[in-house]
Amino acid sequence: MKEIDMCSCTFCGKPQKIAKKLIASPNGDAFICDDCIRICADIIKEEVKKTKVFEDLVLPSPKEIKHMLDGYVVGQEQAKKVLSVAVYNHYKRINYNEHNKADAKKKDGKNTVELEKSNVLMIGPTGSGKTLLVKTLAKILDVPFAIADATTLTEAGYVGEDVENVLLKLIQNAEFDIERAQRGIIYIDEIDKLARKSENRSLTRDVGGEGVQQALLKIIESTVASVPPQGGRKHPQQEMLQIDTTNILFICGGAFVGLDDIIDKRVSTTTLGFNATVKNAKEKAKVNYNTDVQPDDLIKYGLIPEFVGRLPIITGLDDLDQKALERILVEPKNSIIKQYKQLFKIDGFEIEFEDDAISYVAEKAIKLKTGARGIRTIMESKMFELIFDLPSAEKYEKIIITKDFLRDGKKPIYVERQKSDKNEVA
Repeated sequence: MKEIDMCSCTFCGKPQKIAKKLIASPNGDAFICDDCIRICADIIKEEVKKTKVFEDLVLPSPKEIKHMLDGYVVGQEQAKKVLSVAVYNHYKRINYNEHNKADAKKKDGKNTVELEKSNVLMIGPTGSGKTLLVKTLAKILDVPFAIADATTLTEAGYVGEDVENVLLKLIQNAEFDIERAQRGIIYIDEIDKLARKSENRSLTRDVGGEGVQQALLKIIESTVASVPPQGGRKHPQQEMLQIDTTNILFICGGAFVGLDDIIDKRVSTTTLGFNATVKNAKEKAKVNYNTDVQPDDLIKYGLIPEFVGRLPIITGLDDLDQKALERILVEPKNSIIKQYKQLFKIDGFEIEFEDDAISYVAEKAIKLKTGARGIRTIMESKMFELIFDLPSAEKYEKIIITKDFLRDGKKPIYVERQKSDKNEVA
């Protein structure tokens, strides 16, 4: 008995008297207590969880991804197809490369083909649905997602936001789970605002243009970046979060106003002589950004060649016409009209929008040139008055929104509750 009492855990040194359970090795030379067993089990579970975080993810097919996008985004068929294939290939590549690394270790370092990342560039006017598309993709795949505005980024050492803070937003949205953040999606909007003003390299410092493109190159490709956990500028004594960007999908977007002129100038033939084709400025053909854009066009626009090379997949989004905006108001799962119907339902009202009212909102958004982004602003500016002066739900059961209400501020149509309903309840 004395020998057993003198035994202690080889790992933590806890004696037999204090430990609830002490398990001996087969030869009796080493011992482990129940607390150390529990800690070891937790460590193993955590490691298995990290290595299998995306191996067990069942990816929807590109067709299934597009079908899910259709529920939230109206139109933009080609862009939805391109993005569906891009994200499918990206996460398929991650799974393949992870299996590949595991197999390489078993085969004494003999590795097979490693698939490289393909980031995406989206070109389209304001309010065409670029941000919504990317946000919905991240939601479908259940991966961390972050949005950054390129206009706020500056080179290190200048007043503004370091490019590494883009990664911090992703880490924060992943609840500081670095492993999960390393397989997320980052959308950088207004990327066209980083274009150089001319093709010639400037001798002066370019705080918000070429310098930021150079800084973004490192994180967009693949690097282990050091990120300040609290954001802001880096300090020598500050502890940093380390994040590998190899498997982060970067999607950049911008309106690229004037890019169509560069493309038209390239494709148009200017010849001299009797058979020359004379083109009027009004006869300029509409550019299809899905097929017509070439890397040289983006370089002439002001993006540096190295940056263009990091965005091999290019897709374009079309201007939204009135019919498309009318559909956006009604059809998507989270359309603004469906949201209002739910809000009024909570207060005991049924709400209905007349077709003329829907057409008016779409028509006004076209005039304001804000696309789908301006729809909510137009609606909110009128609906808040109605909500503020909401009548009694006991007296009225339905509110009909008319064009006159949205355009001129006249009262909507109130439908009273039928008295027979109260008698039946009684």
